[in-house]
Amino acid sequence: MSTRYSPELKAKLIAKMLPPQSVPVRELARETQIPKDTLYSWRSRALKARQGAQEHLSGGQAERSSREKFAIVLETATLDEAQLSAYCRRQGLYVHEILAWRTACEQADAAGSAPVDRTKARADQQRLKALEQELARKEKALAEAAALLVLQKKVRHLLGDAEA
Repeated sequence: MSTRYSPELKAKLIAKMLPPQSVPVRELARETQIPKDTLYSWRSRALKARQGAQEHLSGGQAERSSREKFAIVLETATLDEAQLSAYCRRQGLYVHEILAWRTACEQADAAGSAPVDRTKARADQQRLKALEQELARKEKALAEAAALLVLQKKVRHLLGDAEA
């Protein structure tokens, strides 16, 4: 037994089930004598349709690649607020999306340079340590050479005194 409901009634009940009214399905089922499974089905279809429409209107943000987003950020970087709004209307975007992409680009740049700085700092530390070790070795050798010269001088002095 399949009952047909008018599109007007269906639209009215769907509007009641969705925000801002958000009337519970069980309550509507009691009031209208329409099976709750039917109402749940209508509501889920309406939610899916609404979600699909929002994705279409947002310009498919999820469908854009990072390269496309970066190109849009570059293209809009010099625009003032009014020009940016006009651009967004033409492209089917929102200003807040572009601002979020711009922030992500700036953070990606900062995050990308940090590992390079860390590796450079590590290499600099290793080089500094090697130079300090070399300096200590050379200072030790210089002190040894100075001690040998002093001893040599003393030996000459002692031997010179003995010969004279």
